[in-house]
Amino acid sequence: MKAIFEPNEGQRNAVKLLSGPATHIFLRGGSRSGKTVILLRSIIIRALKAPESRHGIFRQTLTAARATLLGESFPGVMKLCFPDLPYKLNKSEDTVLFPNGSTILFGGLDSRERTEKVLGHEFSTLYINEASQVSCESRNMLLTRLAQKTSLVLKEYIDANPPSPSHWLYKIFEQKIDPVSGGALSRPLSFATMVLNPIENRVHLPPAYFDQLCGLPERERRRFLDGEYAVEEADMLWTRDRFIRKRDISRNDILEIRRKMGRVIVAVDPSGVSAASDQKSDEVGIVVCGIDHDKNFHVLEDLSLRESPAGWGRVVVNAAERWDAEMIVAEKNFGGALVEANIRAAGAMVPVKLVSASRGKVARAEPVAALYERGRVTHHGNLTKVEDQMMNFSVSGYSGAGSPDRADALVWGLTELMSANPGGVINGWSPRPLSFER
Repeated sequence: MKAIFEPNEGQRNAVKLLSGPATHIFLRGGSRSGKTVILLRSIIIRALKAPESRHGIFRQTLTAARATLLGESFPGVMKLCFPDLPYKLNKSEDTVLFPNGSTILFGGLDSRERTEKVLGHEFSTLYINEASQVSCESRNMLLTRLAQKTSLVLKEYIDANPPSPSHWLYKIFEQKIDPVSGGALSRPLSFATMVLNPIENRVHLPPAYFDQLCGLPERERRRFLDGEYAVEEADMLWTRDRFIRKRDISRNDILEIRRKMGRVIVAVDPSGVSAASDQKSDEVGIVVCGIDHDKNFHVLEDLSLRESPAGWGRVVVNAAERWDAEMIVAEKNFGGALVEANIRAAGAMVPVKLVSASRGKVARAEPVAALYERGRVTHHGNLTKVEDQMMNFSVSGYSGAGSPDRADALVWGLTELMSANPGGVINGWSPRPLSFER
């Protein structure tokens, strides 16, 4: 049977990019633009070229990978492009086996067991589908498995509807910087990106679907029809020009900075994480904040991490000792009294104050955002991950992937410092009262 696949112009350009020297390729663009089809087709061709090669295709959740990729997209591409090619599907292992011994593994990144399954393999190709939903940490973990030695050049494929400029995809493929360190990529020419939009794929779409995309509100239309990155709009609580940054802090700097502070506290936003390897749970947000003698505010250190309760408790206590903090503030909603017990068990010698999230995230964050608007907050050192989460707050809610654990901890810390400010007033403005428990 003859293949019936006819690539559109955007897909033909994508094939040229995939065949070129770049080893990390991001196809971004609007919804139903043919990105997934062309990437699956390329992976199948690579699998057929190199006998016994292994290729991994991932989404944030295994349920989504099974339903959309293994259940719909992959068999659809096989029917369109390789109608006479036999393959064996192992549903229990979520794998496809070709006659030459090459395999494709379909996986999710939403549990420790699934992550460990990935770590047991080496791949010639990695493909992250809908990567705007995937964390930078998960992507970096996958890259450690892009290591199979075959006749193929190792390749990373990514697709997504473009997220906001604070996302790691934008930093890597547009700014060519490392999203963790903020430094320039060591091999920028290895990273390439291009846009595929549904208008190029219109012949394959129902007219009603395309009309539906055209009728979306401007923000959604820019992303899902035009394939443009989300803009930093006026309703966002923070914009990048409001971040005042100072150089990294060395251990020798801590004592000098501490002398300038009237108060320093360690703020904690707990999660249900069980261990460092627990990728399913959110991180524990741990942020050190201070207020100086001129009543200006400082974010001094971000120590957020995934760790066992005993492990993150030690990090909190060590930070309190290192900065001579007068208090540890922790949200009690996740774990209640166990949160304080965990910090006490780690050896805390300062008061522990439990705060209750009686209002929504945005309502809690708005007074803190007002401080930034007035230029009253300074960031010290590398707080890129905190800032990325802050950039996803708008008046309508939080739009980032997962939980804003780091940003929540920052908000708790600065809120506590504002609330304890003599007179409770900052430049004529008084923060709304919160529900506190000691």
